[in-house]
Amino acid sequence: MRRLILLLLAVGSLVLADAAHAATGKIIKVLPHFLDTKGRNAKSPSLFDRDAYQAWLRENPAQRGGIRYDIQWRAREVAGKLILRVELRGIAEGKKPREQKLETEVKTGSGLARWSELALQGDDYKAFGEVTAWRVTLWEGDQLVAEQASYLW
Repeated sequence: MRRLILLLLAVGSLVLADAAHAATGKIIKVLPHFLDTKGRNAKSPSLFDRDAYQAWLRENPAQRGGIRYDIQWRAREVAGKLILRVELRGIAEGKKPREQKLETEVKTGSGLARWSELALQGDDYKAFGEVTAWRVTLWEGDQLVAEQASYLW
């Protein structure tokens, strides 16, 4: 009986030691913003003006030049590279479904929250069409660290 308990304790400590080396992270907030043809999401730094301009861009799709995702994230205990990825699903002209991936390598420091942005602009945005769903993920190598998705994902 004593040997069994010692064996279980040894296996449990190995599992905990392996889990301690895994990266921990969180996608805190995702803010999708339409961009106009000049690459702006607002005409002034006011949050009220930004929200009003975003409403105007939603109603006037011909004036849009892209979409940008501002992402607040946090990660700790990272051994390798961190990749922040935005996956988009949408419908282009002709009602054909489209998928697009945007990604960037990010660096973490003390575990404090950071902001990163990824954008789909210009001809790529026009060819993609209307975004219907998105998912933001944080990866360490091939291991998923954190995820946040829109309702329709």
